[in-house]
Amino acid sequence: MIGSDAFAIAADDELPALTPRQEREFAYHRARAATLDGLAEKPVATDVLSEVRRRPWNAYWSLYDRIIAASPAGKRVLVPGSGFGDDAIRLALLGARVSAFDLSPESVAIARERAERAGCEIDFRVAPAEALAAYDDGTFDMVVFVDILHHVEIAATLREVVRVTRDGGLVLGDELYTHSLLQRVRESVPIARVAYPLLRRWIYGRGEPYITPDEHKIDEAELALVLGALEAPQLEWFGLVEGRLFPSRMVWASRVDRAAMRIAGRAAARLASRVVFSGTIRASAV
Repeated sequence: MIGSDAFAIAADDELPALTPRQEREFAYHRARAATLDGLAEKPVATDVLSEVRRRPWNAYWSLYDRIIAASPAGKRVLVPGSGFGDDAIRLALLGARVSAFDLSPESVAIARERAERAGCEIDFRVAPAEALAAYDDGTFDMVVFVDILHHVEIAATLREVVRVTRDGGLVLGDELYTHSLLQRVRESVPIARVAYPLLRRWIYGRGEPYITPDEHKIDEAELALVLGALEAPQLEWFGLVEGRLFPSRMVWASRVDRAAMRIAGRAAARLASRVVFSGTIRASAV
């Protein structure tokens, strides 16, 4: 168990002045970490790294297929919004030289202990994604986003990520997404007030879903900001009904969902609830 003194911000972890949105994210994650007693002792699952039979219908596994294909061993990899350290540790186990940061000192404290228990040397920092003063220009060979962009100011975050990544560095991500047209449907009274409350327990179970006050799924305009910084980005779309009508734990539904998204072609960009992407930093973006 991590004591409360472990949550103190170290001298090199001092945060800059936070925006109101960042302050709300900070408070939410402080409260959330306090409910997760024992997480620091929980090992990180590594099946996504080692299992021979892959799961192409699963967005997260598809992201790791791309990461593994990129041969991260020996490369300098940045993990923004690293949370409790799962992805940072997995990347370190693949041989990467990992740096990771999160806005929450509580999350970073847990991540540091988990990394130590896993025998991984990872440079964890406390920092907002929009201000990465701790990192020099062109430091990283690879950046891995996992469900972080919907928590941050995307334009400011991209400016910093592009700055700290070398020209030609690889950016990969697995992010929540909803096209603006579909989002308007989701926010309509019948869906927001009737359908969603009924589906919420079915999708998320009895626990409270991990949803912060300010988060929102990125839309096509925000995704375009990300892709605009990348050379020849490669995209895969997921989640026609998975996470909307069926929980992710129903593997058969995920398989059917993925097949439907492949058949959908260009329409997939309007229908998806999740996107996996990768591409190299454009020279003009640096």
